[in-house]
Amino acid sequence: MDNAADTPAPRTEAAAPLTSVPIEITISVGRARPLVRDLLRLDEGSVLTLDKRIDDPVELYVGDRLIAIGALEVVEGDDSGQLAVRLTEVVDIQTPS
Repeated sequence: MDNAADTPAPRTEAAAPLTSVPIEITISVGRARPLVRDLLRLDEGSVLTLDKRIDDPVELYVGDRLIAIGALEVVEGDDSGQLAVRLTEVVDIQTPS
């Protein structure tokens, strides 16, 4: 016997309660690989050089999953000076089967 309650809800309806849950996105702007002796010498005002340039793309992650690529920008207007990321590519994040 077919019952509407046994039919799974479409994904958008089933996920609706989750749409208001905040998630943390990590923006990776580069990596540094200092020697331990150099790391131990770091002090306030030290500069740690990254493996990327200011105009290189940045990667956006949720947990350890890459979700997008973007470019750093400075916000204009009311939030002037605030950093932001303009998405240039969104990765297909479909759940693996």
